[in-house]
Amino acid sequence: MARFLKQGRDADAIAAEDAKVRTTVEGILAEIAARGDAAVRELSVKFDRWDREDFRLTDREIKDALAELRQRDIDDIKFAQAQVRNFAQAQKEALRDIEVETLPGVVLGQKNIPVNSIGSYVPGGKYPMVASAHMSVVTAKVAGVPRIVTCAPPFQGKPAAAIVAAQHLAGADEIYCLGGVQAVGAMAIGTERIRPVDMLVGPGNAYVAEAKRQLFGRVGIDLFAGPTETLVIADNSVDAELCATDLLGQAEHGPTSPAVLLTTSEALARETMREIDRLLAILPTAAIARVAWADYGQVIVCGSDEEMVQEADRIASEHVQVMTRDPDFFLQRMTNYGALFLGPRTNVAYGDKVIGTNHTLPTKKAARYTGGLWVGKFLKTVTYQRVLTDAASATIGEYCSRLCMLEGFAGHAEQANVRVRRYGGRNVPYAQAAE
Repeated sequence: MARFLKQGRDADAIAAEDAKVRTTVEGILAEIAARGDAAVRELSVKFDRWDREDFRLTDREIKDALAELRQRDIDDIKFAQAQVRNFAQAQKEALRDIEVETLPGVVLGQKNIPVNSIGSYVPGGKYPMVASAHMSVVTAKVAGVPRIVTCAPPFQGKPAAAIVAAQHLAGADEIYCLGGVQAVGAMAIGTERIRPVDMLVGPGNAYVAEAKRQLFGRVGIDLFAGPTETLVIADNSVDAELCATDLLGQAEHGPTSPAVLLTTSEALARETMREIDRLLAILPTAAIARVAWADYGQVIVCGSDEEMVQEADRIASEHVQVMTRDPDFFLQRMTNYGALFLGPRTNVAYGDKVIGTNHTLPTKKAARYTGGLWVGKFLKTVTYQRVLTDAASATIGEYCSRLCMLEGFAGHAEQANVRVRRYGGRNVPYAQAAE
């Protein structure tokens, strides 16, 4: 049976904080709906201390941002975007339109159509999250989305040059320096200056994630992507330094980022906790990572690899780093995760920044029912039907009529009956099932 050597905060306390977030977000979205740009501007000043009449960046501002970066920085951004683009293109090629004749004269088809517009949120208040621009904008471009809007908060009192460059190089059509709930609210609801979009994508903090949840239905969303989660699955084939580094490497995202160690080795578990303490004394982002580890860190010891699979699926973490003798054991058996990182040679940072898979992934156990952002999220798989012959229409009509009357839908049945009479030459009485 799994044993906890360390647990995070009480679940009731976390639920109470979530309730406060919900209430705050409801109020902000109501303000945006009622007062548009004026509310957005006030909220930007309040939360980001950032004010301007028009939050959309001009072409001149975009060029100036590019000029701030070294050529190596631009080349690195282009390299990362090429990896994301290549994988997204391969994913798209796995999707195809189909058309099949299921019965003589009955043709059914499927098409994959991109959504008309998306709003991409790129986090950047604490760190300029350059990679988030690649993950949403590049992938939407590959899908064929015609209008791509991006929002990122100011960083240290101005637009983050690296984020602006990434958004532009990825192909964003409209770039706004605007953060938080006011950004996703403006994109979804629309204001005098910002035309609403059809879909919101991108990760964010708890407030952004809650805003997306509340806006879902009014617009589509990619998934519920809140604070970063990481799960390290390890046995005694690896050392504590790797485990501790991979846990803290994600805990630095924010003070509410869960980091969990799952292992069959109690010795490794205890040594990893000691190593985390050592690294927190020298890590430049320790002020954030320490809080996340204290409040949301867990260490769980299991009796077998099979038990680790069960625990991992229960946790349903966003990122799962597998460092065991047989990583494929977990690849073949695990069902609930956002992304797997198999073996000590890879790690979550590779996926976050450059390797090519998408880093916008499900959190808060959403991995039980959805995967992460990918090119297919931007595509609507729609169907169509075509009946080619009189005989086919009459045959389908007879079945349809009887099934409609079985449910009591006389009007539905008559839609079928009129075609049985017209194309099958049978005199079916009005609103009676064709026998």
